[in-house]
Parts: sequence; structure tokens; C-alpha cells
Amino acid sequence: MLPGGYRTNPEQLFAAGYAACFHNGLRLVAAQQGVRPGASTVRSKVTLLAVDTGAFTLAVTLAVHLPGLDWSTAGQLVKATHEVCPYSNATRGNIEVTLKTTV
Repeated sequence: MLPGGYRTNPEQLFAAGYAACFHNGLRLVAAQQGVRPGASTVRSKVTLLAVDTGAFTLAVTLAVHLPGLDWSTAGQLVKATHEVCPYSNATRGNIEVTLKTTV
């Protein structure tokens, strides 16, 4: 069973959209830099958090896997993608986004 039951919740939809958008951006940035990311993957986890005022906020973790690349190149691609991704730009300064890169 999925957290929250068998229905998709808004956080899951946001996670899927963010991961797909970031992955497309990653492929674009890699192509512009002449890098072939191979069988890359992007996974997103969105967490709903309560804040002291009683309101809620989101936190996102993006796990980017770039097999076959060195750490330096992989990290640079992920940082560059985070600067151009529409989801990253829409959320910048509003929610915590953690980038995790593996090779």
C-alpha cells in the first residue's frame, strides 16, 4: 500500500513532475556541454512538513544517478541543471531542495 492509501496525493504528483522536468533539463545541459550521461535516473521525494505557525511547507530531495561519469562532471551537471530547471526556479527560496548525486 502507498503512503496515504491507494490514491495518488498532490505531493506524489509534484515529485513525479519535478523528477521528469529535472531529468529532461539534465539531458539538455549534458548535451550542451558535450557530455553523455548514459542511463541516468532522477528520483524525487517530496515531504509535507508542518511549520510552527500551523501552516505547511514542502521539502524536496532529488537523487540523481549518473553512471559512468566522474564525480566532478556529475556534480557540475546537477548544479547547472538546478539553475535552469523550471521546477527548481519556481521553488528556489520557497522550499528546501536537497540534491544528491551518485555515479
